[in-house]
Amino acid sequence: MIKDFILPDIGEGVVECELVEWLVKEGDTVVEDQPIADVMTDKALVQIPAPFAGVVTKLYYAKGDIAKVHAPLYAVQIEGAVEIIDEESVVAKPAAKIAEPIASETLATTNANTLSHSSVSIEEFLLPDIGEGIVECELVEWLVSEGDRVEEDQPIADVMTDKALVQIPAIKAGKIAKLHYRKGQLAKVHAPLYAIEVEQTASAATTNTDTVASAAPAAQAVSSEPARQGKALASPAVRRMARSLDIDLSRVSGTGKHGRVYKEDITRFQQQGANSVISAAPSATQVQATQAQTSLAQVSTSAATQRADTVEPIRGVKAVMARMMVESVSSIPHFTYCEEFDLTDLVALRESMKAKYSTDEVKLTMMPFFMKSMSLAIGQFPVMNSQVNADCTELTYKARHNIGMAVDSKVGLLVPNIKDVQDKSILEIAAEITRLTQAARSGRVAPADLKDGTISISNIGALGGTVATPIINKPEVAIVALGKLQTLPRFNAKGEVEARQIMQVSWSGDHRVIDGGTIARFCNLWKQYLEQPQEMLLAMR
Repeated sequence: MIKDFILPDIGEGVVECELVEWLVKEGDTVVEDQPIADVMTDKALVQIPAPFAGVVTKLYYAKGDIAKVHAPLYAVQIEGAVEIIDEESVVAKPAAKIAEPIASETLATTNANTLSHSSVSIEEFLLPDIGEGIVECELVEWLVSEGDRVEEDQPIADVMTDKALVQIPAIKAGKIAKLHYRKGQLAKVHAPLYAIEVEQTASAATTNTDTVASAAPAAQAVSSEPARQGKALASPAVRRMARSLDIDLSRVSGTGKHGRVYKEDITRFQQQGANSVISAAPSATQVQATQAQTSLAQVSTSAATQRADTVEPIRGVKAVMARMMVESVSSIPHFTYCEEFDLTDLVALRESMKAKYSTDEVKLTMMPFFMKSMSLAIGQFPVMNSQVNADCTELTYKARHNIGMAVDSKVGLLVPNIKDVQDKSILEIAAEITRLTQAARSGRVAPADLKDGTISISNIGALGGTVATPIINKPEVAIVALGKLQTLPRFNAKGEVEARQIMQVSWSGDHRVIDGGTIARFCNLWKQYLEQPQEMLLAMR
């Protein structure tokens, strides 16, 4: 059967690419995952692997042509349906040639295996809906490998949507037969993610133990050598490294699947060559030994000086952040307002309460006080908690105070928000902050925690810095950046110099609906609640 290979999606928004180099030619026999071609998009060089084994019958493009995404790239002739039984028969035939006296027993073993495998079915796991409006996600990491046995509900993979890291569990127990995506690829919702072998009934046949024991070494001898047809299996980076070191990849034994060569394999091959040169040196003259060492030093120097740029696609949370930041800056006229807070009394209050109220579930930081006092100030200045429509004809005053906090997570910038701060106590706010911070730093924030924010706080001072110009989290109308807390000298009411706990805060406001006077008065009230905590206590309901 001849089957066309359709060029898949190789990047968001990419509809065509340049055929840089064919790594095979018509008539070549290829194995699964063997590199077929190098193609260049407008962002990166991508290597196209073979999804199944066969004979290449047609290459549809010449080197330098522009190949279309979702169009045929090459044609391959597949030798019948690929089944587990076929694979065993391929191994069994060479085994029979090696051990002819036990041919009849081997045939009996093969028949028994056929009966056993007839009770196993391969099922495709379709990637389910993992969020409203989400049609694809990035495969961050496989938590299993092909051939692994898994239990029901065992984690199979981590995938990244536009908003969060999601773990995909196994819905059935069985053996992983095929992983349809590689790490970093985009997986489609409602498309197969992996294939799993599920046992339907028990095996209906028995085998001769002596025959299996005799045939096993022969089969192992045949299958232990990886298939190395066509060019060596290696990525473009590995090929560049081999060229720079003048190493023939066909001489390097690959440790990857189907003999794929990695950089470590090249390094090991180079070291083996160096050892052979050094071991032969005593039998040569001193001049020859010196020349060999000089040559090795030159090779090492060449490898050290060889550098290559790294191209990384912007996906997942980072891609969403980039899009939203550009949209915010291009559509909202920002203005900045800065102020200095003296938090000496608040720091003392928090220190006196921390030992009593902090637990593993509740970390009593400064942030709960900032959020609660901000909510109290919003009650006097509701425009700070509003949202404007796209054409700036309507202003919606939000009843809920859902205050967001920017978190620097391992997957990028996330802004989860604490819902209904106006109705929560400081300890309840602290518990929510602790929960969301732990979830965000692990990249596992629930989509509901990222929605419906009304105003945001960026605690950039936790990393350093005093003043910033934060970007408004559209459709909100204001955001504040907190600088680092510093011990600085200040004059008291008597004109004496004291050490005080000082923090700089930087506001960004939407100048379409907020003017400088409004944000200054709001900030002054917020400052009063924080500098004099007793005022905040009196304002609470």
